Amino acid sequence: MNLRAAYFLVALLLAACSSAPTQQNKTEQAIVNQADDPATEARFSQNLNELLTQVSQSQEIPLQSLELGFSDAKTIPSIRKLVLPPSGTFKKNWLAYRKRFIEPVRLKAGKVFWEENQAFLSQVEQESGVPAEIIVAIIGIETIYGRQTGNFRVKDVLSTLAFSYPDTPNKLAREQLFKDQLKELILLCWTESGGKIPAKNSAQGVNNARFSACLNQNSSYAGAIGLPQFMPSSIRSFAVDGDGDGRIDLKQSPKDAIASVGNFMKMHGWQAGMPISFPVQAGAISAAKELADGEPQLKYTVQELIDKGILTKQQGDLQSGGVEPTSKAFIVDLPYPDKDGIDQVQYFVGLNNFLTIVQYNRSYFYAQSVAEFAEALGYKNKSVVPVENINKAPTGKSSTEKNKSKKSGSKKKPKVN
Repeated sequence: MNLRAAYFLVALLLAACSSAPTQQNKTEQAIVNQADDPATEARFSQNLNELLTQVSQSQEIPLQSLELGFSDAKTIPSIRKLVLPPSGTFKKNWLAYRKRFIEPVRLKAGKVFWEENQAFLSQVEQESGVPAEIIVAIIGIETIYGRQTGNFRVKDVLSTLAFSYPDTPNKLAREQLFKDQLKELILLCWTESGGKIPAKNSAQGVNNARFSACLNQNSSYAGAIGLPQFMPSSIRSFAVDGDGDGRIDLKQSPKDAIASVGNFMKMHGWQAGMPISFPVQAGAISAAKELADGEPQLKYTVQELIDKGILTKQQGDLQSGGVEPTSKAFIVDLPYPDKDGIDQVQYFVGLNNFLTIVQYNRSYFYAQSVAEFAEALGYKNKSVVPVENINKAPTGKSSTEKNKSKKSGSKKKPKVN
């Protein structure tokens, strides 16, 4: 299995589940909470108690508070099936994936979401450099703007995957990953409910009801939360209070979700005003195939790809001053079977911003879908640096201001392959 195949299987960590739809935003829903057999549940309880003890000792949180919050935690057998890798006969299908996410329902919902939050999206774009279309595309692909955020209790999901991950070659690493996320969830909920870290063995100021509600909130089958599907560690590291109410609510606050996605992308290296990718020249498919090693790493310069015929000097905006010949890139390969079942591949040259989207969800399919969803909303996949400004000093204008200064790049109201 090559490295990118592994990345496709672990596309969970950050905002991980542009996954199975199950719920409507702002409505009550059934929480899935099945149980294993008594022996399995006993082992699960023992392992969970050991982790709670570790967190209690390291963060000086009263153990009784943690035990109370997890007193009804149970394993969810169906979760183990959902995280299993595809069978050996499974063929990755870029066209089917794209069709699932770039479709009329999501696009229509995206236009409505844009119109409802247009002013704030423009503000976040100016502050983060991340185009509004990209933010809208990510939230649309992840949850259709809150309609599909999952119906599993997050503490059950993370506990199940931490202590009862299915037997796969990466079982130990995956269990450790989810143990870490479970610890992050506890710290997230403790602070959200008014607690301090370290707690100094005191529950003073903690709202037990809010602590319990946080642990019991719904999530995807991977433990991702809210409109943008952030894992607990990402919420603690990158989520921000967009609406200024003093708390972060990724489930009910579109502004918090928008600002958090913008901040995540900015903190992971989004380059304001730069394009995402370029299509590979039709006559250079063989050359692109040789360089497509599945590793999401910027390793070739644009000039090297021009020399190999994969790009041309006239292509995209290579002449407009934004993408320099020394800019780094890599080859993106998107496999699919054709109508006769024969394996085919669509190739792109991924730039830094493509790689930034991959940091949100570790899948080339996902990143290209975000790019094309954004284009369907009006995003221009080109540099905003005009040719005449190549040799001029930067003006300090934001990407939004530069867009407005060029008719071809002006922001339009919202109007993978």
